[in-house]
Amino acid sequence: MAATAKYLFDNDFGGGTAAKPVIALADHAAKIAQVEAEAYRNGYAAAEAKAQAEAKRDTAAMLAKIATGLDETRRRLSTLETRLEAEAIEIAIATARKLCAELIAREPFAELTALVGDCFRHLAGAPHVVVRVAEALYGEAQERLTAIARDRGFDGRLVVLAEPDIAPGDCRIEWADGGVTRNRAVIDSAIDELVTRYIAARQSGAAMPPSAISQQQQQSEGLPR
Repeated sequence: MAATAKYLFDNDFGGGTAAKPVIALADHAAKIAQVEAEAYRNGYAAAEAKAQAEAKRDTAAMLAKIATGLDETRRRLSTLETRLEAEAIEIAIATARKLCAELIAREPFAELTALVGDCFRHLAGAPHVVVRVAEALYGEAQERLTAIARDRGFDGRLVVLAEPDIAPGDCRIEWADGGVTRNRAVIDSAIDELVTRYIAARQSGAAMPPSAISQQQQQSEGLPR
């Protein structure tokens, strides 16, 4: 029988224990403080960036709201301005019509003689001219128009006729190849049309061309162009 080997304690089979890393307490505390400081800086930067982004969004929203409010205010002011202008024009026209009616009642021959005198200035060689006036003005009109024709050098035949459908202050002048009419009702209608077109153009942001206004005025006066 083989002999059993004896256990010998002279040999060390543990291989030794590895030394654990050791850090000084002060260095450990400094490291922790550094990490905390870095984390604080990162958190502060992130919070600041978020706050700035939110501030920009809020500012943009506020500016957009202000812009919308300004546009609405501008629109309302423009509407109010147009309405006030329209009312002012209507008042001015109503006042002018009232004054015109009173002036015609006071001086019914003023516009009539002015128009007839202007026509005679260009019709000196016409063989005859017919002037139709209101019945109420016939007697005096014949005397006044005869004197005007003589002063303007008109040598043709002047015929003055009374018409029941012609209002005082209005007249109709006729010659061989033309004629002209002064009709206050037609003038009023033309003025109404001009005002309506002007207000409509103001409301739409457009403008009536000066040529259109001038042409409409000439038509309303009934003068040859």
